[in-house]
Amino acid sequence: MATNNKDKIDLRKVNRNRVYRLIYQEGAVSKPEIAQRLGISLPTAIQNVKLLQKEGFLQEGKSMESTGGRKAVAVTLTKNVRYSIGIDITRNHISAVIINLKAEVIASEQINRAFENATEYYADICNIMNQMINQSGIDPQCILGVGFSVPGIMSKDGQLLIYSHVLNVSGVLCAQFKQNLPYPAILCNDANAAGYAEIWSDRKNKNAVYLSLSNSVGGAVLLDEDLYYGKNQRAGEFGHMTLVSNGLPCYCGRKGCVDSYCSAQALSQHAGGNLRNFFERLKNGEENLRIVWQQYLGWLAVVINNLTISFDCNVILGGYLGEYLDEYLDDLRDMVLEMTTFAGNETYVSVCKYKQNAAAVGAALQFIRPFIENV
Repeated sequence: MATNNKDKIDLRKVNRNRVYRLIYQEGAVSKPEIAQRLGISLPTAIQNVKLLQKEGFLQEGKSMESTGGRKAVAVTLTKNVRYSIGIDITRNHISAVIINLKAEVIASEQINRAFENATEYYADICNIMNQMINQSGIDPQCILGVGFSVPGIMSKDGQLLIYSHVLNVSGVLCAQFKQNLPYPAILCNDANAAGYAEIWSDRKNKNAVYLSLSNSVGGAVLLDEDLYYGKNQRAGEFGHMTLVSNGLPCYCGRKGCVDSYCSAQALSQHAGGNLRNFFERLKNGEENLRIVWQQYLGWLAVVINNLTISFDCNVILGGYLGEYLDEYLDDLRDMVLEMTTFAGNETYVSVCKYKQNAAAVGAALQFIRPFIENV
């Protein structure tokens, strides 16, 4: 009898979560449609909806189009019932966001602050978080946790920054980043976080490679809507693929890495270190910058082609360059088409949807996903 009771409880929990996740994904669903889509009885669907409404996770929406008879009422997500914080740590600035359950940015903040492995620096991070929470007016008890996006290699459990060449630091505990704030916290690689945010925003795109083109080049491999980390947590380090044998020196100490040819600095160094200035001058027709840009696109096309051959899935271009690539995407696709072994529809190359704060949002999502999966 005990086993039967446990099975009933487990089944109720499974049905409850299936109902919640369906509404989360679809946005608005009627109770009869919930029953039909999930293959459960209408009373079971109604019961689970009522329970989730009572707990504040669902709410009734507008009447739906009638197919004859009484109009069904839509059930929708209560998206501002839980929140998560994402902090993106870079060499020279800190970006922070608070997102709701639908990954909508409720509050954001960015400050110019050079990284230091020092108590004062971590105190600044906590001050930013507290200020955002206070100004947003959200209940601190509704915060699920804090995700820290960092350029480096993390431990599997996300509690240790093993090493960051960009920040020139190693062996930093997650607890140091959050100090005494009373929230669960986790560390994640910045490119992984940004890639995760991109695929979360497009739930139909289950498999993708994300290429982060910032002051260093990184990436993420996303398989079946999940991150592939690799044996040593180093999957997606595309910046250190060899692009040119014995080519330009890379900050890693080797030569010819993708990073040396495709980072944002490969462009900004021709415009006083300012990427926006580079593209403004490019639009104004400066011939020397046009030549630099065409060379850059050529190298980038090689990288994209190699990634496509390796993974046979969509390639999303992001990082600092993501803000500027949309108007040049057709040219880039044409270059990829010229060199690809398997001709076809080159629309598999796309530009990121998040032009800013992708890594911070992706870090925050590390607490949204498990919440949704366990409601």
